[in-house]
Amino acid sequence: MITPPDPGRSGRASRADTSAYPDAVASPPPRCRGEAVPPLSQYPGSVAQPDAGHLIGESENWSDPGAGRRPPHEELRRRGRVHLAKRQRGIDATAWGQLLLYLPSFLVSLVIVAVLSHALLPAVDWLGGLLWLVSGAMAFHRPTERVLARHLLNLRHPTPQELARLAPLWREVTARTGIEGRAYELWIEDSNRLNALAAAGHIVGVTRFALERLSGGQLAAVLAHELGHHVRGHAWSSLLGQWYAVPARLAWSAVRGLIRLVAVIVRGRIGFWAAVLLLTVGSILLVVALSYWFVALPLAVTPYLLAAVARRVELRADHHAAAAGFGPMLAEVLHMMQAAERESGRVTASALSGCGSAAAMNTGATARGRRPSVSEKLLSSHPDYYTRLHHLAPYLEER
Repeated sequence: MITPPDPGRSGRASRADTSAYPDAVASPPPRCRGEAVPPLSQYPGSVAQPDAGHLIGESENWSDPGAGRRPPHEELRRRGRVHLAKRQRGIDATAWGQLLLYLPSFLVSLVIVAVLSHALLPAVDWLGGLLWLVSGAMAFHRPTERVLARHLLNLRHPTPQELARLAPLWREVTARTGIEGRAYELWIEDSNRLNALAAAGHIVGVTRFALERLSGGQLAAVLAHELGHHVRGHAWSSLLGQWYAVPARLAWSAVRGLIRLVAVIVRGRIGFWAAVLLLTVGSILLVVALSYWFVALPLAVTPYLLAAVARRVELRADHHAAAAGFGPMLAEVLHMMQAAERESGRVTASALSGCGSAAAMNTGATARGRRPSVSEKLLSSHPDYYTRLHHLAPYLEER
C-alpha cells in the first residue's frame, strides 16, 4: 500500500475524515453510475485536474495565459511506440526477504495442518496437507482474485467516468516502465481517505478520494508506486506468506487467549478447579516453548523483522515510481499527507500503501494524541515521511 490489505494483509489503516486534509472539501456521497462528475477542490499546491475524458499528452494551448501552464513534471507527453520490457515481473531482495521471514510460520502451519489432517482424515492424512499447499496458487486465479477484491478488500469496479480518468494515466505509467498494463485490473475503494494498494497477482486499487482529489500527475505517481509492488514481487510474496502463516497465527491467538485466562485466574475471578486446569495447560505450553525455543524465538522476533522489510519494500516502490519520472509528483503527495498529519495532530491514512499489505502507518498511538512507543515504531509497516522524502531527493533535482 499505498498501504497493503492483509488478507491475512496485516491490518488496514483506519479511515480518516476528509477534513483531515488541509483545505480539502468534504467528499461527495457515492454517485450513481452514469452521473456526471462535479468539479472538485484541490489540495494546496496541486494543479487543476483534466476533464474525465482528457487523455495524457493531448495538445494543449500553452500560449493561452488564461489557461495557466502546469509545472514541467505535470506535462505527461504522449509517447510514440511503446517497447515492452523483456521481464514483466521479477522478485527483488525485499520480496525474497519476506518469503524467508515467513518460513518459520509456514513450517509451524504445516505441522498444525498435518496433525489436524491425521486426526480428521486418518486414512488419507496426506490429502489435507497437499490441498493446503496447493491452495496458495489460488491467489493468482483471476476469479479468486476478484472475490478477494470485492469481499476482503471492499473494492469495486470503476464506473465509466472513473475509468475514463484512470485508464489514460495507467497507460502512461505502464508505457514508461515497459509493462503490459492489460495484465492488471484497476479497482476502486469507496473511502474518504488518500490511499492505494497492490494485492494478489493483478489487483491495483485506489480510493475514490484519491481519484477525485489528486491531479493527473499525482494520481499517476500513486499508480506507478503500486505497479512497483507488482513488478518487484512484493504483492504476491506478501500475500503467500500471510496465507501460509494463517494456521500458525490462529494457534498463537489461542495461546494468547489461554495466557489472558491465566491472568484472570490470578485475579481470582473463576473457580479453583478451573484455575488448576488452566494453570496446568499453561505450564505445558511453557515447557513446550522452552523445549522448542529455536521455533518459538523466531516466531516472536519475526513481526519486527517483517515490519523492517516492509518499510524497505515501500522505499523500493517509491524508487520504481521515481525512476519512471514520477518523483516530483510522488513527493507532492507525501508532502500533502505530511501537512494533513501536522494540521490534524494525528496520523491519517498512509498514501501509498503496500502490497496486499497493511496499514501504512501505525495510527493508534498518535490518533490518541501521544507519540508512538518504540515498539509501535518498530512494528510500523511504512517509513515516516521524512525518510521517504529523503530517498526521493535525488529525483527532485532540476534537470
